[in-house]
Amino acid sequence: MDFLSNTVVLSRMQFALTAIFHMLWPVLTTGMGIYLVIVEGMWLKTRNPDYYLHARFWSKLYVLNFGIGVASGIPMEFQFGTNWAPFAEATGDFFGSILGFEASMAFMLEAGFLGIMLFGWERVHPVIHYFATIMVAFGANLSIFWILSANSWLQTPAGGEMVNGKFVVHDYFQAILNPFMAKSVLHMFFATLETSLFVIGGISAWYILRNRHQAFFSKSLKIALAAAIAVAPIQIYMGHLSAEQVYHYQPTKLAAMEARWETIPAGESGDWTVVALPNEKAQKNDWEIAIPKALGYILEFKPKLSEPVLGLKEWKPEDRPHLVGLIYYAFRIMSGIGFFLAALMLWSVLQWLRGKLSAENITQQRWLLRTWMFAAPLGYIAIEAGWIVRCVGRQPWTVYGQIRTVDAASHIPASNVLTSLISFAIVYTILFISAMYFGSRIIRIGPNLNLPIPGIENESAVNTTPAEFIPDQRPVEAQQ
Repeated sequence: MDFLSNTVVLSRMQFALTAIFHMLWPVLTTGMGIYLVIVEGMWLKTRNPDYYLHARFWSKLYVLNFGIGVASGIPMEFQFGTNWAPFAEATGDFFGSILGFEASMAFMLEAGFLGIMLFGWERVHPVIHYFATIMVAFGANLSIFWILSANSWLQTPAGGEMVNGKFVVHDYFQAILNPFMAKSVLHMFFATLETSLFVIGGISAWYILRNRHQAFFSKSLKIALAAAIAVAPIQIYMGHLSAEQVYHYQPTKLAAMEARWETIPAGESGDWTVVALPNEKAQKNDWEIAIPKALGYILEFKPKLSEPVLGLKEWKPEDRPHLVGLIYYAFRIMSGIGFFLAALMLWSVLQWLRGKLSAENITQQRWLLRTWMFAAPLGYIAIEAGWIVRCVGRQPWTVYGQIRTVDAASHIPASNVLTSLISFAIVYTILFISAMYFGSRIIRIGPNLNLPIPGIENESAVNTTPAEFIPDQRPVEAQQ
């Protein structure tokens, strides 16, 4: 229990807790925002009321996630000033600016248009409402750009230099466009979108299995599936590109991801371990199951490596990541889920092409629907595992190669950090239970299919009249 008296360890635990919890909520808002843009755009184009009702139903889950995300995200950022003050002082000229850009540009944009998106259906012109929905989705995804730019800079600092313990920015654009940025942003963008698609598909499958609104939710399942046809394979490719940049820029992290203790020289190819039991004390794997000569194909799609893969023994223990087993298996969990979701997408497409996903036949695909329900939370697990690889694998550095984590932590009593850690754990547990309660309540109640459609005067008009979208612009004869 020595860690209870270690300020650095407790501060890392607290940041891990707040980051892991916070990450659960913007994942869905960033991806579902794009889904709402799709269904509302289809409503405007086709005037099919089903798309309008989909937008109204799924926006309830959107706003729930937005609220919890705000409540959990603000305390997380305050920790840079409380638990990580030396880091904030050393990197504030760049890192603090980027976090400020995220709050003032992305968050304010999303929050500013959210009210119009939620409550403006019959109060503003449909085009204005659609613009608000687009701005909400754009703001949510703009957060990905700024947050990943900041975090990528921690992985590959650029655009300046450390002077007397403080990072001096010479070129903001070079710092923002650091070597990790582009692929990291795209990897996270497709991760949030893929997660949201399978959450929507999983919830839709739940309704269909319970014979509730089968036609309605078979439509949302097909929309999610149609998008996943592109997103799932792209995400696997982006994952490969992200691993490739680790190969080139962070050899210690790659060695931990592969539990690689001995160096493989350039021009050779080592075995790729499928599973292993890393032993940090003995600096070896106690056992492993490996595919011979496969590492070159994994990293470069060719048998021999163009660069050496350095083993963990190349560095002193204090200069390389610890918790190798956590990093190793987190990477495999993330990758395995990515391939599983792609396989589910292929299975679903095959059934779709065979006509098995029609409103009349979809209830017969019970195993497929159960698999979609099983897949709904997997995207969250993959994202959390990916961030574990990204941040734990960066250790012992907060800014890779520049600032050690032990030097970045505030010098405050460990008892203070323990108190705040316990407080965060209690509050976040309450928030999680509340979110699960209200989320499940929204799902149990289901969509209100009797909502009045803007611009349509009566129920019979829903199926027979492609009326205008705002009451004051009906045909002249109808106004008279």
